[in-house]
Parts: sequence; structure tokens; C-alpha cells
Amino acid sequence: MFYDTATNAHGLSHDPFKAIVSPRPIGWIGTKGADGSHNLAPYSFFNAVSDRPKLVMFASSGHKDSVRNIEDTGVFTCSFVGRDIAERMNLTSVAAPHGESEFAIAGLTPQQGRLVDAPFVAESLAALECRLTEIMRPQALDGSVSESWVVFGQVVGIHIHDAAVRDGRFDMAVARPVGRMGYMDYCDAGDVFEMMRPQRR
Repeated sequence: MFYDTATNAHGLSHDPFKAIVSPRPIGWIGTKGADGSHNLAPYSFFNAVSDRPKLVMFASSGHKDSVRNIEDTGVFTCSFVGRDIAERMNLTSVAAPHGESEFAIAGLTPQQGRLVDAPFVAESLAALECRLTEIMRPQALDGSVSESWVVFGQVVGIHIHDAAVRDGRFDMAVARPVGRMGYMDYCDAGDVFEMMRPQRR
């Protein structure tokens, strides 16, 4: 099959776009509001974009509390989502009113960052502390702006739980990262295989 995205006439019961671009890691973004309130929200448009310097990004569909808080404070955290806490991650996707902590809703412990004034999930096997570098709204072909706000941050500190380290690596078989598929589907990426880059002869 083929369909033109201008008409979106794919004939399926659900748009397959996000299912094709998957699995997507989940950015579990922790922020603190100017009023001191804690916010925690999962974003499936998330990834690392650079190693030198270490940069991550997430895209928010709409100008939500996470974006507002980062605009106000210039910092955020990103907690790793393992299979063991996937259900609690899902609870934090609720549309809670501003000022109500998703940490409390999901029964999670907010841990204060060491280098940034933002909370991360203490129960998570790893977390990134980030400082804002830029916020942008991508443009479409016709010059109109996307409904998404894209937030970039430089990772200034990394927390890793000892239980997730094996043979000098953050062990994916132990951590069992959760990825977002399309629709309401998720995957557990704990079934790991290794491939070495080929060498030219």
C-alpha cells in the first residue's frame, strides 16, 4: 500500500506513522515549577542527539507544564523507564492539574538533582540531569509551525544504579528498557543481541 500524507487516506483503522517509527525510547521528564511544585511526564518523542557534548531532546505536543517549567528554570531531568516501573510511568501520563505532582499520583519518590534544581525518579535505574540549550518549534514545508515544542538539553550529570551495571556496562538485559510502539503498544527491549561493526578488508 501507499498513501499521501497530505490526505492521510491510508484506509486503516489507525494512522500507522508512529507505529512505523518505533520503538521510541521514553523521556520521563522531571521538572520543578517556579512555584516549587514537582512535575513528571513521559514523552515518546525523545532521544539522544549528540555525544560530544551529550545532548538529548524531547518534543511536547502542545505547550505543557514540562515546557513551561523548563522555560522558567532552565533545567530538567530524564529518568530511565525500565519494565519494572512501566505501569507507574503510564500513571504519570495523566492530565493532572498544574501543581499536582505526578510523583505522588504514581507512588514514586522525587529525588533532588545534584547539579540541577529538578527532581528525578529515585526508583529508576538511571537518570540524566540536564540544562536547557534551546527550545524550538519545527516548521512544515509550507512554513507553518508544528504543534510541538522541541526541547534540547545538555546532560551535565548522570545517575546509574549499581544493580544495573555488569562487566563495566549499563546492562540492558537487567535494565529492560521500555519503548513506545504505535497506538497503545509498548515493548520490553531486554532481549539483547550484539553485532560488531564490519571491518574493511
